[in-house]
This record gives sequence, structure tokens and C-alpha cells, in this order.
Amino acid sequence: MSPTTQGAPHATRPPLDEQGVPSFESSGGDWDAIAAEAVELGEERIVVNMGPQHPSTHGVLRLMLEIDGETVTEARCGIGYLHTGIEKNMEFRSWTQGVTFCTRMDYLAPFFQEAGFCLGVERLLGVADDVPERAQVIRVLLMELNRVASHLVCLGTGGNEMGATTVMTVAFTAREEILRIFEMITGLRMNHAFIRPGGVAQDVPAGLTEEFRRVDGEVRKYLTQLSDLMLANPIFRSRLVGTGHLSLAGCMALGITGPVLRSAGLPYDARKAKPYCGYETYDFDVPTSTDADAYSRVVLRLEECYQSLRIAAQCVERLDASVGEPVMVADKKIAWPAQLAIGTDGMGNSLDHIREIMGTSMESLIHHFKLVTEGFRVPVGQVWQSVEAPRGELGVHLVSDGGTRPYRAHFRDPSFNNLQAVSLMCEGGQVADVVVAVASLDPVLGGVDR
Repeated sequence: MSPTTQGAPHATRPPLDEQGVPSFESSGGDWDAIAAEAVELGEERIVVNMGPQHPSTHGVLRLMLEIDGETVTEARCGIGYLHTGIEKNMEFRSWTQGVTFCTRMDYLAPFFQEAGFCLGVERLLGVADDVPERAQVIRVLLMELNRVASHLVCLGTGGNEMGATTVMTVAFTAREEILRIFEMITGLRMNHAFIRPGGVAQDVPAGLTEEFRRVDGEVRKYLTQLSDLMLANPIFRSRLVGTGHLSLAGCMALGITGPVLRSAGLPYDARKAKPYCGYETYDFDVPTSTDADAYSRVVLRLEECYQSLRIAAQCVERLDASVGEPVMVADKKIAWPAQLAIGTDGMGNSLDHIREIMGTSMESLIHHFKLVTEGFRVPVGQVWQSVEAPRGELGVHLVSDGGTRPYRAHFRDPSFNNLQAVSLMCEGGQVADVVVAVASLDPVLGGVDR
């Protein structure tokens, strides 16, 4: 039996088989290439797998780290473990049903994916200017509250990965308050499919203003606690200041967006650069830093939470001033589901609408049946729509062949691009700093793999 060694070699000279050929036993992923390269170089090195099931990788992310002692000499990402075929599945569903798929990609930012997709569909339909103002305000409200909830998960899990469990409990408690508003408006805490082509599924319920004011006050108190726990903590600062550095030149070269780009000094934000949903009419600031490290990204995300709450408060004021206005386009060939309202059982269309289409109008019944089962047709063309998601610019590329379902739907998820920076941020640093650097990127692998 020939002598073998498991995984990467631990000796300068590899063992030989009966013919005098170096022999290794390796399996999985890049191990064959790693072993071959080790033989060629004749060097001793250690290659460590961090993940794909690891509490510090924000999901099923595999990090392949080559280390020399405690120093990382090479870092590479392995993705694809959470691939669900969402983009391909959307080609076999109607345009409206596509919302149910894309909301599940980045599961911490569902409203941004719904909004980006629907804005693209509306541009293809030529009805972008016909979407009611109230529907756009509801979209902005949901997206900005979603941004706060997403940043809270980033801050909480990042703190927990460094041993600060209290940071996680405070952040998650604050997030629960926001999820209560989501459940109040959409009926669900996540995977909402609430934003639809042409508007939103239904109007906001009564009592939203009072509930928002309560939640706004609670979340601000929790954000103050998080600031006290993290920003003034000498241990927290020593772990993050100067760690995971990525310059503006590096961000530009790799297509990095979001808080990571803004931490390097560039105030790029799609809400300001390419306004959508009426963002140009809201008063808010885009915080930036020039430190370009993990600590500055924590500071920026906290500040972005306050700016999002500031926008959300303006949304609530506009909703109070527009009670009774429509939340879906008037064109009944697009507005699906038609005249949606919650019945006494908490589900489905309103009983009045059901009585009409079932008992008094055969035309309404036929139209409703065709709209739900077949869907509406979208003119031939393609569109690119981007929105500012919590992790950066989310791009949506849609192609229509004139049918009732997309010919192609592709998403540019910011986490996918941001992960390219792992090697630049980690190589030359300590193994422990890899945890901090990855946490500062805030990747969500549901969006990366799709």
C-alpha cells in the first residue's frame, strides 16, 4: 500500500509510491489542484477550510485560507452551496408570479428585490408614470424599514461572531419591532411578494401611523444602546479599526457598492444618483467615511439606520395625507390580483368582489381567470433597473419576447460583487481578522447564489 497523506502535505518532501512518483490522497473542490501545486513548489503550507457550515461566514460561504502560522497568505471564496435556480424558474412563471421568486433571494432584503423587479416590469409595460403616488410611498416606506432591519442583522451577527452576544440580542430585539410592522402591512415577516407590477397588493391598514411612531421610538433607543456597546468599547475598536481595509481604488476596480464603497469616501447611492419611486422628493443624507476599514462600516450602517427612519417618517406623513387614494394602476389588464382586499377570514379577495365576479358579471369572472392563470403580456424589449439595497446596488436585467413570462431575468446582487474583495481585505492579516472582514462586507448567500 503506497504511503499517502490526507489533504495538504505536511512535509517538504512528499511520500513516494512504488514507482517513485509523489502520492497524495485528496478529495473535494480545489484539493487536487492545491496538492499538485504543493508538489511543484516543494513547500510546506497549511490550507484551512472555513465553512461552508461556519457561524462566521454569514451563510453557506466557503473560505479557502492558506495560512503561515496565524497569517493568511491566500484567501479564496467558494460559493454556490445555496443555488436555488430562481432566475431560471422565473422564466416559467408569469411576470407577477416572478415576485414570489425574487423576494426569496436575499432573504434579509426582500422588498428591494420585489421593487427592483416590478420597476423593471413597469418600464417594459410603459406604465412607470401611471403607478399611483400612494403605492410608491408605501414601497419607499417598506424599503427603508427593511434597510434598518437588514443593517441590524449585520451589526448583531458581526458582534456575536466576535463574542459580543449582547450586541446580537439588542440588534435582533430592535429588528423584531420592524418585523411587526411588516407583518401588519403584508401579513408576513419575510418573503412578502407584496410589491406587484403596477403598485402594491393592498393598502396599508388603519393604525399604521400610531404603530410606526411607537416602533420608531423603540428602534432609536436600541440604536443608541448599540452605539454605546460598540463604538466606545476599546476591545471592539481594537478589533475593527484598521481591519479589512479596502481603498477606493480597490472598490472601483472590483465594482464594490454600498456601505463598503461609501466607507472609502465615495458618496455613491442609487437613490441620489438614479432616483426611483420618488426618492428625489425625500430629504435625507448619504453618510460617508474615508477610513475604509471595518469600524467605519459599522459607523456608517448605524448612521444609515437613522437616515432610513428619517425617510420612513416622511412616508408616514404622506400616507396620512393621501388616505383613500389608489395603490394599483387603473389598467385592469395589469392590476393583478384585481381589487384585492382582505376578507373577514383574513385571506383572499373581498367578499363583495367575489360576489360580483361570481354572480353578476361573467366578463369580470373571465377576465379575472385569464389574468391570474395566464397573466398579462409585456411588449418585446429589455430593461435595466437598479435600486440601492442594504449591501449595495441591486441591478435587475429583464428581457421580454412579448409573452406572459420573462424570456430572461437576471439580478446583479451586490453581495456577489462585494465578495470579490475577500482576498484583498484578508491576505496579509491574521486568521481572526478574516471573521471581522467578512462581517464588514455583510454578504447574504441567498442573494449570491440565487
